[in-house]
Amino acid sequence: MHRRRRTALILSAAAIAAAPLLTACGSKAHPGAAAVVGGDRITVAQLEGRVNEVRDAQRSAIPDDAQYSQAIAKSGGLTRSTLHTMVLDKVLHRAASDAGVSVTRRDIQTMRSGLEQQAGGKKALEQGWLQQYNVAPARLEDSLRTEIEAQKLSAKLGADMNSPEGQAVFWKALSAASKKLDIDLNPRYGTWDVDKNKRADAKTPWVRQVTKAEAGPGAAEQPA
Repeated sequence: MHRRRRTALILSAAAIAAAPLLTACGSKAHPGAAAVVGGDRITVAQLEGRVNEVRDAQRSAIPDDAQYSQAIAKSGGLTRSTLHTMVLDKVLHRAASDAGVSVTRRDIQTMRSGLEQQAGGKKALEQGWLQQYNVAPARLEDSLRTEIEAQKLSAKLGADMNSPEGQAVFWKALSAASKKLDIDLNPRYGTWDVDKNKRADAKTPWVRQVTKAEAGPGAAEQPA
């Protein structure tokens, strides 16, 4: 696949910490909720279900007990990073909706086809997403939808994600969305305070370098 141009969502922990968004103190009482975003509850059961999906996929992909134990050790903070992803995806979706950005089924299929070609097939893509971003195969297309939303939102905003100025524009839009959503985190999972880098270590597929190719949008791994 020939690459025409690159835009980068280089949203490292330092870049995230510089943006004043997504702050919640977890002071409200929401029994059974891991987080409340825009009045919608992410229940503890839903969060645990997502984590179990990843663990089950890891177990299927790694039959060797020793290697599986190593994989578990590497993703020891999976519950908190998964919650981070679930909340941040909702914020991005709100920002995209506010900007009039939408994602079609065709968009998702185009991106998936391009990524499968790059990865060497469907199975390789699914395993790569699982290993690098803790996304279970069943959630891959949801993850790709979010990836495309990030691309389209940055384009709609005219934000050059290769520059600090462009990143600031992008995060300002997310900041506005987060304020509308009034995010509240269950204290057992910490607080949602980006200024203090809370949950900033979570790997979210769309928070990484994004590539646009001739045949449609594609993606490359997040720079280390």
